[in-house]
Amino acid sequence: MLKKLRLRFVGINMAIVLVILCTIFGVLLHTTHANLERESVDMITAVAADPLQLNWPDTASRLPYFTVRISPYGSVRVSGTSYYDLSDEQVLSGIVTAALRSGGEQGLLHDYSLRYLRTTWRGNEYIIFADVSSANATMQNLWRSCILIGLCAAAVFLAVSFLLARWAVKPVERAWTQQKQFVSDASHELKTPLTVILTNAEMLRDPSYSEPERQRFAESILTMSHQMRGLVESLLELARVDNGAVKKVFEALDWSSLVQDAVLPFEALFFEKGLTLQTDIEPGITVRGSAQHLRQCAEILLDNAVKYSASGTVCVALKKTGHDKCALSVATPGEPLSPEECKNVFKRFYRVDRARAMDHSYGLGLSIAESIVSEHGGKIRCEGKADGNVFTVTLRRNKINLDISALSDRFTLRLLTDADVPAMHETNEK
Repeated sequence: MLKKLRLRFVGINMAIVLVILCTIFGVLLHTTHANLERESVDMITAVAADPLQLNWPDTASRLPYFTVRISPYGSVRVSGTSYYDLSDEQVLSGIVTAALRSGGEQGLLHDYSLRYLRTTWRGNEYIIFADVSSANATMQNLWRSCILIGLCAAAVFLAVSFLLARWAVKPVERAWTQQKQFVSDASHELKTPLTVILTNAEMLRDPSYSEPERQRFAESILTMSHQMRGLVESLLELARVDNGAVKKVFEALDWSSLVQDAVLPFEALFFEKGLTLQTDIEPGITVRGSAQHLRQCAEILLDNAVKYSASGTVCVALKKTGHDKCALSVATPGEPLSPEECKNVFKRFYRVDRARAMDHSYGLGLSIAESIVSEHGGKIRCEGKADGNVFTVTLRRNKINLDISALSDRFTLRLLTDADVPAMHETNEK
């Protein structure tokens, strides 16, 4: 499919290029031919106005020409420039005869490369001939040049089109590869719980097992079913985020309060796991985005901290960074990730610890978080430290918040009290 797509791209590009080249060369050839023809016609017309060249300067002609006078008695006399050797009467007779047989007042003798014009002046018939062999040679050379340039240009554009096709199709190829990998990984993730469910279901049908054993089989089926449901919901959520199926309402929201609200439900989970939760959330930070999805992003980072943190302290911080940005960081204690693992941790179905596959960890949470942050024009990164790992989400602060902050730095606002009102009246009376 990708090969056909690249070939179609190349074919479309070459068709466009050929149309453009043919148009340019066609206009060039037509214009040149028209100019050369007009030059020869204008010259013989000027000569026809004064066949004896009584008032015609020698420098007026740019093309070789000669004039043939035919008297009423049939005698022929040749005059003109010195470009031609007209001593051969047989050749001259053939030229004159061809011009007279044409029947028209003017025309073109292709066999002799001559353009002629017949006129009558002072009782005598004159035929003015202009040599157009140089114009014909010019057109032939121009044709050869156009063909050569066209072939070279087509070859160059063909090579460039193949390179552009490879570059243009690369995102499609990457998406296609990711899609195949996604389907393969999803199938693999669903295969394991399905195998467990089928195995336990077959054991339930075996009457030789005791009631406690059958109860254990039923609980295993229920557990695997819940796991599959969670995986399917994560897959659907990821698909909705990628396709933009869920309409996001972007509005100015209090990012500080949102993060604080997201942290509260996790305090008990951190306590149960023996982790200490430390928060440093700067108040009054506003961003523009979807409250639902930004809260989901924060919850994913907190859930990731609960699952993968060793004993110690989890630090959640929200600070202003730079002139117009803010950063939410979640620092988790534990074994630091390598730079390669930090790069791959946002890929779908990627898990540093494959043993957590059965612990309701599908390797999709951070991928969903990355998609949400990307849609909000932000960045998410992972960095391994000496005592753990830090996940950071960087977003642009809301402009309205920036304006208020800038004003608050320059001005001090004070509320009026009841004691200030009489003083203001006294000042106004004075």
